[in-house]
Amino acid sequence: MPLPTVLMTDVIRSTQQGQSHGGAYLIDLDTGSFRQVIDHAAPDINWEGRGMGRGLRGIAYDASEIYIAASDELFVYDPDFALLRSHTCPNLHHAHEICTDGRRLYITSTTHDSVLEFDLEDRMFTSAWHIRPEQRPGPSGLPLSLSRFDPRSAKGPPAEDRFHFNSVWRHKGRTLVSGTVLPLMLSIEGTRLTPFAKLPLGTHNARPFDGGVLCNATEQDCAMRCDLGGRPQARFPIPTYDPAQLIGSDTPGDHARQGFARGLCTTDDGLLIVGSSPGTVSVYEMDSRKLIKRVNVTMDVRNAPHGLELWPY
Repeated sequence: MPLPTVLMTDVIRSTQQGQSHGGAYLIDLDTGSFRQVIDHAAPDINWEGRGMGRGLRGIAYDASEIYIAASDELFVYDPDFALLRSHTCPNLHHAHEICTDGRRLYITSTTHDSVLEFDLEDRMFTSAWHIRPEQRPGPSGLPLSLSRFDPRSAKGPPAEDRFHFNSVWRHKGRTLVSGTVLPLMLSIEGTRLTPFAKLPLGTHNARPFDGGVLCNATEQDCAMRCDLGGRPQARFPIPTYDPAQLIGSDTPGDHARQGFARGLCTTDDGLLIVGSSPGTVSVYEMDSRKLIKRVNVTMDVRNAPHGLELWPY
């Protein structure tokens, strides 16, 4: 059976103003061919820190439109990657992953410890949820509280980034959110916040899967399938390269490393597809846990994949 084509976005760490700092690639996993379809070189971004304002992030589809998150903006493209429009609001900052459910799109605002909701019909941000730590356990039994706010208001939550929320998923009417600092996937249902599953620290792209959770256990250099208690059921090691082959590892101020796993999608016939630095997409058979294909778009270790989705067009 032929392998699918995927759309991958990336962030190029340690680039300077005026240089490309990310983009998007269409990758034919069957043939190994690829082409860059977006080169993102916007100069008016935050250039501090590791990824910060650089590059492109989460991907979602709505009919014939492609939604791609940048740090502070939600871009909309047609299937030929012509830019149709973009959307932003005061409380969208350091966005990571996005997902759709019905006529709503959900996006993590990592700096504000929040999840924002975007109405695909009205083309506007409509609601948001902020999670903050508390001294004592709340109704959920966790020392956390949940509040709802208007993402268009200038009086949003503070810019604290306490949990580094990077993943959002919709599951049975609930919004699931997780990040690198909190070893939990949290469930938001209305104004109720509850734990959904335990996770290893340092995860990306966590989502429910087959009665458990599938995620990139980035700090452990693998993708992982866990039960809801956080116990590993299967590991998929991230491939690495001979350091002599790498480009950009000696860039001053660079924080990139090879093997950094981020970006994840699955197919209906049991394939797991994972992104990792430098610019690599790997395909695994989930049942056998075998790596069956690897496609590399660049050996520059600063190129860190971010969003990864099957190409539907």
